[in-house]
Amino acid sequence: MSTPSTIDHTATKHSPQLAYWMVQAADLAYKNEATIDAKARDWGFDRVRHHHTRFTPPFPLEDTQAYTIASDKMIITGFRGTEPAQIRDWLSDATTPPWPGPARTGYVHYGFGQALDSIFPTVKDAVAEFRDNDQTVWFTGHSLGGALAMLAGCRMYLEEPRLQADGIYTYGQPRTCDRLLAASCNKGFKDRLHRYVNNNDIVPQLPPEPAYTHVETLHYIDASGRVRSSMPVLGALTDRVKGATADLLAPAGDGLRDHPIKQYVAAMEKNLA
Repeated sequence: MSTPSTIDHTATKHSPQLAYWMVQAADLAYKNEATIDAKARDWGFDRVRHHHTRFTPPFPLEDTQAYTIASDKMIITGFRGTEPAQIRDWLSDATTPPWPGPARTGYVHYGFGQALDSIFPTVKDAVAEFRDNDQTVWFTGHSLGGALAMLAGCRMYLEEPRLQADGIYTYGQPRTCDRLLAASCNKGFKDRLHRYVNNNDIVPQLPPEPAYTHVETLHYIDASGRVRSSMPVLGALTDRVKGATADLLAPAGDGLRDHPIKQYVAAMEKNLA
């Protein structure tokens, strides 16, 4: 199957093609505003809103960025992730306090909660303004951006149900919340929340269990680039043993090599074949 030339604005269900375009949209969140504007036009989206906030988080992240683009059939919000060098501090600190979850449901990682709080109002307003033709709504992001996409979608579902996302796609997303909030997301987004993990990517294994957990849906990308419906049990156990005995955040480790967005873009393109 060849790579589609542009995104299908009428898509409503999960597919390899949609997963490919959602990772492209997640990658776009790393670009500057001019590039985002130009790419949005190329993809057939005639409205763009940029979201950029600054705050003082408990980890070395200077700001939170996202964008929302809209056509007459589809709205996409892409959340920006972080640089790999920042991963160690903001995900490995076990002393970070929890933050109340959306609609006071469970709790989330403090840094994620603070980052989302800083940007959610402008995202909500943009989606509400752009959704003037009953468009489908999609959230996507990589790394921290994936955590924010998942939590923003969950917050919309619990607090602004009229703007509920039709789908959430995350790539290399860390654990974000406790089991209570995860259960709520599993119920509200059954077959609509898709979490991709590339082989030994360390970020989805952080912050540590049992305080934080993942939602159910998982698409695991194996060492050959094949997308599977779940992570093999043996592979997961092996990863955890490695994590307990070696520094997977070291530059030479698979845990860090498998995390960059370019790895996910390549895997999603390969998955089209």
